[in-house]
Amino acid sequence: MKLDILAFGSHPDDVELGCGGTIAKSVAQGKSVGIIDLTRGELSTKGSVPTRHIEAQKAADILGVQCRLNMELEDGFISNDKKSKFKVIQKIRQYKPNIVLSTAHRDRHIDHQNSNQLIHDSCFLSGLKKIEIPDDRGESLTPWRPKIILEYIQWNDISPDIIIDISGYLDVKVLSIKAHKSQFFNTKNNTIVTPISKPNFLSSMEARAINFGRLVGTEAGEGYTSPQPLAIGDLNCLLF
Repeated sequence: MKLDILAFGSHPDDVELGCGGTIAKSVAQGKSVGIIDLTRGELSTKGSVPTRHIEAQKAADILGVQCRLNMELEDGFISNDKKSKFKVIQKIRQYKPNIVLSTAHRDRHIDHQNSNQLIHDSCFLSGLKKIEIPDDRGESLTPWRPKIILEYIQWNDISPDIIIDISGYLDVKVLSIKAHKSQFFNTKNNTIVTPISKPNFLSSMEARAINFGRLVGTEAGEGYTSPQPLAIGDLNCLLF
């Protein structure tokens, strides 16, 4: 299966929080999108691994993605080592995305920025033909390098290089986030309070999307940074 877009998250729910609106809009436009969670979130203060897996699949159904996988790297200790790179390269070559959506390059959770470097390095190495990596059946995978890597914004406030209009899809984004019931505020699960389970966390996420929309004259938006300059065909590509 070839995908147009492959979104990586350090933990289940990262993708929904950072780029859920972009994914929902892309799916509605007929794009094929997949999600890869690097860890199972086993160090999360709230929720068990089985619960988080069920929640992640529900969120994937809400967003309408073609697939959602978990790499089962170690939560809290994501490393940019050879073994981890080979796992990520295998999936990049398997799905051949033109666009990769990555975790933030600088953030509160160390896994986010460590994932960022792992994803970037793996995307580059995936294009080298002398690196041979088989698929799950032992058959050789063809080298592939995504054309674009965009880093979504997570906990830290980071000035975006590009804002994608998600007008009409903010509600879907919020629904996909709320599918992770064990992690975020709800009246039935609020005995243990974490930074992301406080009532103002989801409000701040929505406010950020609305503010990004305000900056570009739309209802809502999601911001991204890019490690390299982004090219456009002509000035009309900036009009929407």
